[in-house]
Amino acid sequence: MKSKKGILLINLGTPDSPSTADVRKYLDEFLSDPRVIDLNPLGRFFLVKGIILPTRSPKSAATYQKIWTENGSPLMHYTVRQKELLAERLGDDYMVEYAMRYQNPNIEKVLERFRKAKIFDIKVIPLFPQYASATTGSVHDMVMALVKNWQIIPNIQFVNSFPDHPIMIDAFAQLGNKYDLAAYDHVLFSFHGLPKRQLMKADPSGCHCQQVENCCAKININNQYCYSAQSHLTARSIAQKLNIPQEKYSICFQSRLGKDPWVEPYTSEVIARLAKEGKKKLLVFCPAFVADCLETTFEIGVEYDEEFKHLGGEKVQLVEGLNEHPRWIDALEDIARN
Repeated sequence: MKSKKGILLINLGTPDSPSTADVRKYLDEFLSDPRVIDLNPLGRFFLVKGIILPTRSPKSAATYQKIWTENGSPLMHYTVRQKELLAERLGDDYMVEYAMRYQNPNIEKVLERFRKAKIFDIKVIPLFPQYASATTGSVHDMVMALVKNWQIIPNIQFVNSFPDHPIMIDAFAQLGNKYDLAAYDHVLFSFHGLPKRQLMKADPSGCHCQQVENCCAKININNQYCYSAQSHLTARSIAQKLNIPQEKYSICFQSRLGKDPWVEPYTSEVIARLAKEGKKKLLVFCPAFVADCLETTFEIGVEYDEEFKHLGGEKVQLVEGLNEHPRWIDALEDIARN
């Protein structure tokens, strides 16, 4: 019998429920990852256990309760749909599974399903278009740690990143075309933020990141795996596909945590500047996410919309995520097969 090929989709994670206890459990696992908060173990322990969890868990739980659906969190719902639709596309020659880096479904249990099914040719696809040590790197790290003790080490192919995958870019463009671009004063491409120190660690030269003017403007050997540079590439690719002139869009970064300097400009500051300039209607893409989640649905769609209106603007319009858009499933199929 010919063995099937395995495809493992991995997203970041979500609490099992919007209760404070489950949100705290999720945040504890997530923020205790040394690739996420890259401090010394003792400092990370006190920061997470003593400061972040007691204060952030109840607030995050209240927010999750506002976006929770009968199918659970939007992130879980759309990740399941992506797995189902991809499995339909790939057919019987493939076994498609999904897991979450933090919480459930657990990566270890899903890998065990492959092992029991005698599937030793596996492609791991982290559902993050841009590479970052805190996301893709953490997924790769966990998978390798789990399979290293197997008697038969499987043939594993890791997908590193796909920031300008042409079919994915086309999917984002099709979502953007649902809106009258001419009716908006400015377009934002808002990506999840990272501490600057993590960007600098990804610079093998040690003399490019944050040291060269417009260091993220073009991809080169020094920044090819830089999250910020790849984010700029994604935004430029979508803008070009939609014929958005450079002066009409901005690239920014949201979801800052703590007081350390994070990659700039911050989305909140860009929105404030645009309101001060008299802009009234903003269209916002979130191309770091392939499924709508807390950071898109609530942070952009609700919080930043309210903030912009308070500053004199009229509307922050979120462009919905890739979710189960057919063109995105086309992209996933291409990534899985090639």
